[in-house]
Amino acid sequence: MSRPRKPASPFRYFNSSPEVIRLVVMMYVRFPLSLRNVEDLLFERGIDICHETVRHWWNRFGPLFAADIRRQRVSRMRGFRHWKWHLDEMYVKLNGEMVYLWRAVDHEGEVLESYVTRKRDKSAALRFMKKALRRHGKPEKIVTDGLRSYPSAMAELGNLERREIGRWLNNRAENSHLPFRRRERAMLRFRKMKSLQKFASVHANVHNHFSQERHLVDRQTYKARRSAALAEWQNVMA
Repeated sequence: MSRPRKPASPFRYFNSSPEVIRLVVMMYVRFPLSLRNVEDLLFERGIDICHETVRHWWNRFGPLFAADIRRQRVSRMRGFRHWKWHLDEMYVKLNGEMVYLWRAVDHEGEVLESYVTRKRDKSAALRFMKKALRRHGKPEKIVTDGLRSYPSAMAELGNLERREIGRWLNNRAENSHLPFRRRERAMLRFRKMKSLQKFASVHANVHNHFSQERHLVDRQTYKARRSAALAEWQNVMA
């Protein structure tokens, strides 16, 4: 009986080591750095690569790393209840045009789903909510703002009774926009819908992975969690 074939390594055609590629992707996605900032920081550490290599690596490996992180987190959290979601949309300028980035955030502040649309109507809300529910299951409560697209979409999905709305109730989602806004300014905005959707998804998963809630725990606990997150990152796509 033949043995099952081992999946081919995604790094097999690259001369650089997987450790360097993971470091480059983490630096560019996690921190508000430009492509040339990453190039200069790596050169100071003895790694000589071009800023276009940084662009190529994050485009090639960023979605793979994010998918692996999301798959592991979903499998670990499958036995826990997602008792409350926060839904919100933020505007993003795309070559002078206004587009909308929809985001679903859980009660702990982790971004569950990101979805880009040109309109902010019932159809867009319905596509976004179907995608989030299919991947993460059904929450007990869904907190939204006063946008009328949400109740229309939720009525069609049959979960309108789960909706909550009120002043300051959706601050969890509003605050989750801040890391992406900082990253957006460093990248001098986006130019294509596809690149915006890709980066928003990758950034959300990488930010979730390294978010240790340092303001809620003591220093020793934070250091232990940070070390565990970094060690787990080194094994992504291993």
